[in-house]
Amino acid sequence: MTTKSDTGEKLYSCEVCVSVFTSKQHLVIHMRTHTREKPHSCEVCGYSFSQKSHLLRHMRTHTGEKPYSCEICGSSFTRKETMLEHMQTHTGEKPYCCKICSSSFTKKKDLTIHIRTHTGEKPYSCEVCGSSFTRKQNMLQHMRTHTGEKPHSCEICGYSFSQKSNLLKHMRTHTGEKPYSCKICSSSFTYKQTMLEHMQTHTGQKQYCCEVCKSSFTRKEDLTIHMRTHTGEKPYSCEVCGYSFSQKSNLLQHMRTHTGEKLYSCEICGCSFTHKQTMLEHMQTHTGEKPYSCEVCSSSFTKKKDLTIHIRTHTGEKPHSCEVCGRAFTHKCSLVVHMRTHTGEKPYSCEVCSSSFTHKQSMLQHMRTHTGEKPYCCEVCGFSFRQKPHMLNHMRTHTGEKP
Repeated sequence: MTTKSDTGEKLYSCEVCVSVFTSKQHLVIHMRTHTREKPHSCEVCGYSFSQKSHLLRHMRTHTGEKPYSCEICGSSFTRKETMLEHMQTHTGEKPYCCKICSSSFTKKKDLTIHIRTHTGEKPYSCEVCGSSFTRKQNMLQHMRTHTGEKPHSCEICGYSFSQKSNLLKHMRTHTGEKPYSCKICSSSFTYKQTMLEHMQTHTGQKQYCCEVCKSSFTRKEDLTIHMRTHTGEKPYSCEVCGYSFSQKSNLLQHMRTHTGEKLYSCEICGCSFTHKQTMLEHMQTHTGEKPYSCEVCSSSFTKKKDLTIHIRTHTGEKPHSCEVCGRAFTHKCSLVVHMRTHTGEKPYSCEVCSSSFTHKQSMLQHMRTHTGEKPYCCEVCGFSFRQKPHMLNHMRTHTGEKP
């Protein structure tokens, strides 16, 4: 519909939304926002546009043309608007201001996205599961969780990622770049999250708390692993024997029992070990160091687990219980041996006569009936015995002690 303005100028009105234009061409272009008509198509990729100017700008993505340059740093851009917004990074100007919280932005689109934090608007929805997002880019990234698409590949090792940001982080494993530094001790880190978690070692803050037992942790991944002690979840399984673990690192260590790989060697005697901790504990047999001390009786131990077991002699704790008869034991190995009284298992066999035994020590004692070995000798008369208890009983004939 055409009308005239107060100045006599011809005006063209939209019959759908009553917008007014001074040019018929502008009205025609505007009507496409209602009809969704896109008559201008790209001959390269087939993408279509409602305006010819938009097609011309799009063509630059194929030709690589960047006609707009920054006068300060020389950076070039496909669009004039992008170049003008870039200029504001030099001037510090942020002309787009939020009327609700007064936050200001360099780009208009950043303000538009920010406004949604106040309105709660999430205009981009996933067609598969219905999840909605504030940003289109976030929705596109989410879609890859359904399609499995990983378009960003590492040129060095070929590993692929669904998000470009994850590829950039991964590249640091090749370059060794550690852009995040601790302000207190100057330690540097590959990832920002790792640096923030490290900072808590200085402040003592442990922000990740277990809702079951209230244990707290510096790192979120430590809380995730801890939660498995409550749920019993063991998501990492050995493909060889089916044994499962709560931590991936434990599975990797376990795999060495199948491969025979021993990565850690003693610098003194050359003995090699599957686990680093076992090698470090072995090193203490050379130095004589016993860093684990009992607070009750001051006994000291080379291994932490030996101290843990020793503490039970004071507390009386017997954490390993038989599911058949309920008998409890201080050591897990004692429970394993005890279970043979129920199962009848005799895993130790004599190589000479094939007699079998529940305990290894019993098998070794039996072997002496074949070898004639008598390793236990009386210090008084020199008489020797196959078993230590027999020698001790004999000693009483010299001391006069009654059994």
